[in-house]
Amino acid sequence: MLILDTCALVFDALEPLRLSKKAVAAIAQADDAGTLACCDISLWEIAMLVAKRRLDPGTDAQKFIQLILAARNIKVLSITPEIASRSTQPDFCPHGDPADRIIAASTILHKAKLVTSDHKLTTVSGLHVVW
Repeated sequence: MLILDTCALVFDALEPLRLSKKAVAAIAQADDAGTLACCDISLWEIAMLVAKRRLDPGTDAQKFIQLILAARNIKVLSITPEIASRSTQPDFCPHGDPADRIIAASTILHKAKLVTSDHKLTTVSGLHVVW
């Protein structure tokens, strides 16, 4: 399974040239295999970016998110008690952003790889980052 961080979802949809060559190749391979996923918190982050006008996808947030998910048949992963617990452990992740902590915990617990340009996440033990 390959999990797309919020930035990877947005870049893939609106600015694919911002993705690294490794990220593009990994996304294409996982897309072909039907193993692309994202965390439910990423949907909220995208909706917030649209609501705050930090992102203009040319449509409303709901439609944009639906288009992103349908374009590549991306599975949405829900937060579980185990993910919630792991993401709050003080020594788990140096990242202060709760969404990124949830995404990192989800990736590890699903034994997946994460496509992200967030360099802070590369320091999380056991997290395999593709970029």
